[in-house]
Amino acid sequence: RQPGGAVAVTFAMAAGPPPPLDPPVLPAFSDEGFGDKFLRKTRENPLVPLGCLCTVGVLTYGLISFKKGNTRRSQLMMRARILAQGFTFAALLGGMVVTALKSKQ
Repeated sequence: RQPGGAVAVTFAMAAGPPPPLDPPVLPAFSDEGFGDKFLRKTRENPLVPLGCLCTVGVLTYGLISFKKGNTRRSQLMMRARILAQGFTFAALLGGMVVTALKSKQ
């Protein structure tokens, strides 16, 4: 404050308020349906759906064997299911790594 009660005006205050910021540019997403997205993701990483199909197939065969009373085959198929799930998980992680490496380039 200056003598006499007057308020000192600084250069920043005299310049006025800052100009408005431009809104951030957001990426444009196309209207992609479930089927289109599924096909695109399958083309990007075809091993994941293949692993899922193998897992479901082995699980189904194991359950059928269990229902028929073939416990030996049922146990073998449950172990094979674990391997198929591991393959699917590895394919998923591998696809994520490849996608991350592509985005860095």
